[in-house]
Amino acid sequence: MIILGVAISVLLVLVVGLAVARKVDGDSTNFLVAGRSLALPLSAAGLMGQAVDSNATLGNTDLSASLGFWAGASLPLGLGLCLLLTGIFFAKPMNRMGLLSLPDFYRRKYGRGVELVASVLMIFSFCILLAGNLVAGGFLFERFLGTSYTLGVLLIVGVVLAYTITGGMFSDAYTAFIQMVITVIGSAALLIWVAVTYGITIPDGMGPFDLGQLTDPAQGAPINWATLIALGIGDIVAIDFMQRIFSAKSPETARRACFVGAAGTALVGIPYALVALSSGAILGGAAEGPVLFAVLDYAPVILTILVLSAIVAASCSTANGVILGTACVAVRNIAGLEQQADPAGGRDPLLRRVRFTMPLVVAIAIFFALRVPETGILLTLAFDLMLAGLVVPFVLGHWWPARITTAAAAASIGVGVVLRLVLFAMTPTFYGVDNSLVYIPNDVIGSGFDGWPTLICPVVSLGVFVAVALLVPGRTPAAEPHRNVDAVPVEP
Repeated sequence: MIILGVAISVLLVLVVGLAVARKVDGDSTNFLVAGRSLALPLSAAGLMGQAVDSNATLGNTDLSASLGFWAGASLPLGLGLCLLLTGIFFAKPMNRMGLLSLPDFYRRKYGRGVELVASVLMIFSFCILLAGNLVAGGFLFERFLGTSYTLGVLLIVGVVLAYTITGGMFSDAYTAFIQMVITVIGSAALLIWVAVTYGITIPDGMGPFDLGQLTDPAQGAPINWATLIALGIGDIVAIDFMQRIFSAKSPETARRACFVGAAGTALVGIPYALVALSSGAILGGAAEGPVLFAVLDYAPVILTILVLSAIVAASCSTANGVILGTACVAVRNIAGLEQQADPAGGRDPLLRRVRFTMPLVVAIAIFFALRVPETGILLTLAFDLMLAGLVVPFVLGHWWPARITTAAAAASIGVGVVLRLVLFAMTPTFYGVDNSLVYIPNDVIGSGFDGWPTLICPVVSLGVFVAVALLVPGRTPAAEPHRNVDAVPVEP
């Protein structure tokens, strides 16, 4: 019964995604940015769909239940903060630029070399982000369908690829609207059921008003702040968020969509954290596997179907945006393919090659999902790298245009990313989880340093950028003349 209900919701999303695929009409602008035509409801749903994923739901509940409200709620609240800041400072100017991908911005401001470096870093980070969403699908199908974890990951991949390859951003926007309706209803229904049946019971020191979680290192304050900052600021340079901003029909629509998406993200994320805090009273002890799945063992079947459908919807919504954006960056900004008609067949080669690249992106994400089966941790790690290297050149490219240089951007990115990777390899834990990826045993850095690298690296990156910009003269031309950056006229 449960699997049938979830299957029906997935089928609905799949049918809608395939049905609107005809809007692409063989054009890469339609495929990548929905013809720059999305109205506020679809733009806001798309942004919210990228923010509310399995990391902000399953990862949120796991961290909240074990470490406190701020350990888990920092995931959705950080993402909501990102959308709020983006709406205030960046949505309107980025929409006006008429770009197809975020690395186009780095090329315009700093040149081809910086574009390449930014593109590689974005692809790596977003493959990690995609992996976090595949992890949720693997756990869900393993627990409720009886498949292996690996098969669950592959099932989610198959569903998402089916409509993303055909409909691109149009499919993403329309399916995101449905998925977010399911997600909002599911989170509200879950909170109401827990409150009515068991009551909201918050363990001492773990609630939203227990601010020791944000002030006391012994309670994980550096890690909680690192999560908020990595997502709240590092996510500003998210290729999936920016593609939805590019897809909005006007700069004002893009700005308002960010604000609606920020509010919706918080509205969904906070209930999951509160439910997680009450899980001890429901379960009577620690959970085996994801906390939310254990809680649902006690829930009515209809509620379980609704919440699981919401988790799958959130995973699919984020995954299709990540696959689309990452493949676009690989083909357009690394391979350097122009947007143009193919004289031989009258087709758009950019569209065709982005579609061919999508399975490769997914294959890399599957590797990470099988190697590190964590949810919230993978989300934060992805944007930790973006924060360390790409945020400073992006922000100063908007707000300090008189002094930006290619040398400053390259130095800032290089130093920030290398420093972050070195500190990552030398720290035995990251965000409270054992560093099972790359840890170099040493006596210099212990687990108490966890969280601090996230805060230190962007400050160092900023200092390097400013120093080089002031010491090295010259500016980068606005754009390389041989590249066809704008496919449509830019709004005044």
